[in-house]
Amino acid sequence: MVALFELGARGAADAVRNGEQTAEALAEALLARCAAASPLNAFISLEADRLRAAARAADQRRQRGERLGPLHGVPLALKDNIDTADFPTTGGTPALAAHRPKRNAPIVQRLLDAGALVLGKANLQELAYGPTNNNAAFGPARNPYDPTRIPGGSSGGSAAAVAARLAPAALGTDTGGSIRVPAALCGITSMRPTTLRWSQAGIVPLSHTRDTAGPMARVITGAPTEVAPAPLKGLRLGLPRGYFWENLDAELAAILEAALARLREAGVVLVEGDVANVAALDAAAGFPILLYETVIELERYLAEHETGLDFASLMAQVKSPSVKRALASLRGPDAVSEASYREALSKHRPALQETYRRYFRERACSTACRCRRCPPISATSPPAAPRASPALVCRPV
Repeated sequence: MVALFELGARGAADAVRNGEQTAEALAEALLARCAAASPLNAFISLEADRLRAAARAADQRRQRGERLGPLHGVPLALKDNIDTADFPTTGGTPALAAHRPKRNAPIVQRLLDAGALVLGKANLQELAYGPTNNNAAFGPARNPYDPTRIPGGSSGGSAAAVAARLAPAALGTDTGGSIRVPAALCGITSMRPTTLRWSQAGIVPLSHTRDTAGPMARVITGAPTEVAPAPLKGLRLGLPRGYFWENLDAELAAILEAALARLREAGVVLVEGDVANVAALDAAAGFPILLYETVIELERYLAEHETGLDFASLMAQVKSPSVKRALASLRGPDAVSEASYREALSKHRPALQETYRRYFRERACSTACRCRRCPPISATSPPAAPRASPALVCRPV
């Protein structure tokens, strides 16, 4: 029999809805797992009694024969920059430690309306500003497969919780890789939705141009949002090895080549060819937009939530040195100018988008297989995680 903590979101929901397991039993199994794995520091807030009460209420609704949502009774981890009315939303930073939003973020409310429960608020890089999850305010989250290594960031707590079987699935947020990097380093599955496909409201923001929430799970069928698989036979898959595959770890390269071989065997047509000038376009259209919008977005969030804070007072309490340096650079002589921002937004970003459209159009490809470049963590990335439960999940550090 599969242990309850091994179930993904779909398996857990089916078990509760069908009466094979109770929501309370599922919650207790996950809480025990969380307690045993507390050295991973995957959560900032986790209220066991609140979850137990919610699980009992879910079981009572089923017993009364009420209509049940597709995620009925399933506890999910939420990154702690996503607003929740019943939990503080700290953004991983001291200035917001007591910040309790008046309402749930729309994406959270959709999950609750579908029957999901909030397991807890997951650790993150301070203010989601970095790829390591080394948070000096609340402590670093740790990789379940080797607690001496990073889980990646900024959604590192969400990834660690899912990989360590503390949660069936989780929500993270992604501005420049913050869902995809930790998912890769913790050996789980994630998806960055198209920007604005999911509501940005109720999330501690960095960039309205780039921010989005997204699901994280151990397998696609375990995610709160499932994606129908595409038929593979005859699918044309672009393969731009230049730039995206540069400086690739040798072990990861072997795994990817094996995956490409399996795709060929399944009938996929691999179309080799690089994306023209992508490095320069990505640099021109990427971080200038983020770095300019961050101050504006944070000021807006702080004012709308009546926190009594502004950007300066928020930054004054930041504990993580790398985040403090990054935020300090957003003002003063090193800051991105409005002219540079407007040029990135109106010229370089459309040029990058058109370059990708042309790549797909000229090669008649449906999508492309690329390795996301993230130089800051490439030297310390742990080996790809195996599919089995992590042996080191409860090892103290």
